[in-house]
Amino acid sequence: MALTKDDIARIANLARLELSDAESERMLSQMNNFFGIVEKMQAVDTSGVTPLSHPVAAIQEITLRLRDDIISEPDNREANQRSAPAVEKGYFLVPKVIE
Repeated sequence: MALTKDDIARIANLARLELSDAESERMLSQMNNFFGIVEKMQAVDTSGVTPLSHPVAAIQEITLRLRDDIISEPDNREANQRSAPAVEKGYFLVPKVIE
């Protein structure tokens, strides 16, 4: 997938960037190089590879240090919603902002 100058101009416009011609050329080259690397990675057959839980697991045994899932805060829903202008069934009611 190779990008064109038009693609770079569109991306720059969406990102609200003003690129000079030299910057646009450099960006085109860098992004096409990036997509070239991605295409090479996608070409590798990984059908028999088991996913890793952590990148370090590929070189050494790893034990994830997870804490117990314990409730540490009391349920203060009612107290937190007392100052709200509108509440229904435990939810804050807000005005519709999308037309």
